[in-house]
Amino acid sequence: MEKSRCGWVNEDPLYQQYHDEEWGVPVHDDQKLFEMLILEGAQAGLSWYTVLKKREAYREAFDRFDPEKVAAYDDAKVAELLSNERIIRNRLKVQSAITNAKAFLSVQKEFGSFDAYIWQFVGGAPLVHHRESLKDVPASTPQSDAMSKDLRKRGFKFVGTTICYAFMQATGMVNDHTVSCFRYNGDH
Repeated sequence: MEKSRCGWVNEDPLYQQYHDEEWGVPVHDDQKLFEMLILEGAQAGLSWYTVLKKREAYREAFDRFDPEKVAAYDDAKVAELLSNERIIRNRLKVQSAITNAKAFLSVQKEFGSFDAYIWQFVGGAPLVHHRESLKDVPASTPQSDAMSKDLRKRGFKFVGTTICYAFMQATGMVNDHTVSCFRYNGDH
């Protein structure tokens, strides 16, 4: 019997695995949070599916999303990234990854971890929603508005409220699995 999934999931096993095992699972690892922040920014104007198919190439190109390494990228590395056909070659998005790595390290220094900082926007625990269908899922919320505003104040780029909300969904800060989805659990 086929599992009932959220309506945005297509038939690709990679996409199904992402939905089934990652999306909406609370993330408290700083390197994984950095990866998702960069990938969600790369998604701007594109589909998540496009980015997901390129994720392994991104991991290779961006030193497994080590923020200290990414923060140290120079013009030669930017040129190398912009010539890499396996990733999205958008200069603003590539440069924003470097800018965001520097801002990320500043937040870690100030708060002890990016995790401690970012989870404050949901009070430290996932917000559980009871969405009947995709049309009930908003593009942004007051929490993503606040996150976006604070991240921008700290120098982050490609962190508009819609990107922040997608980041919150991906990292389990909110549970937006629809109630008919096998991953939906109103208790967590």
